[in-house]
Amino acid sequence: MPVHRPGSPRPRRAFLAGALIAVCALVPITPASAAESPDATASATAGTTTNTPTTPARGTARMGMGVAAHDGQDGLPTGTRAAQTEGVDVASYQGNVSWTTLWNSGVRWSYNKASEGTYYTNPYFSQQYTGAYGVGMIRGAYHFATPDTTSGATQANYFVDHGGGWSADGRTLPGTLDIEWNPYGDTCYGKSTSGMVSWIRDFLNQYKARTGRNAVIYTSTTWWSQCTGNYAGFSANPLWIARYASTAGTLPAGWSTYTMWQYTSSGPTVGDHDKFNGALDRVQALAKG
Repeated sequence: MPVHRPGSPRPRRAFLAGALIAVCALVPITPASAAESPDATASATAGTTTNTPTTPARGTARMGMGVAAHDGQDGLPTGTRAAQTEGVDVASYQGNVSWTTLWNSGVRWSYNKASEGTYYTNPYFSQQYTGAYGVGMIRGAYHFATPDTTSGATQANYFVDHGGGWSADGRTLPGTLDIEWNPYGDTCYGKSTSGMVSWIRDFLNQYKARTGRNAVIYTSTTWWSQCTGNYAGFSANPLWIARYASTAGTLPAGWSTYTMWQYTSSGPTVGDHDKFNGALDRVQALAKG
């Protein structure tokens, strides 16, 4: 081994080794065994092998995912009527939900994501759906639509077959079609306004044929205007409007009032919060049909 004498140049190998140690000390190390999130696992199940900062993995979409980004978030409701009933919507993003906590906070109804496209089902569906029912809530399920993957009728069948059905038990709400900003690509899923209207009609008709109920339509006014041409022909279906502001604002054409209003997105632990436009007996009436 060469000897380094005081005052002589340090051997090159020793210098490079010291520099490498210094650089490594500055770089954080992420454990290789870190657990995947539920949605990351779901994306693998859905056949997605890559992800980017701007395009989420297939299967990870949830109600209102694009509302804040496209429509803004201006504040919480002010001066809303006393005869409104608090609700919540959740997806696999929330994992195992503490339904007792939500019940004690005044939440009386809930929706949870059952399916997306024809390639994804929520791995937490059973805990969320039966858990809400178990604490006394009136519950329902929703389907995140992907009109660019399969037909409306095909997705309606997939939804019903994977938890989106309806039963006349007085505690189950009709299923919801979540039709909104596309987190995976083109805003309107590559469809013309007439093509989008046809896709939605096919879904709604098939859902009613399977369940006997009109599905709820969840959307935002800006998306509806852009992607359906503000079509006014679905007013027989209850409207669930998404707007993160102090009021529900202007509604899509055809509806003079909303049935439900998603007014804020509260993050991964408690879900998005909603108001039913009426007292609890009106929630019960919608469940009974």
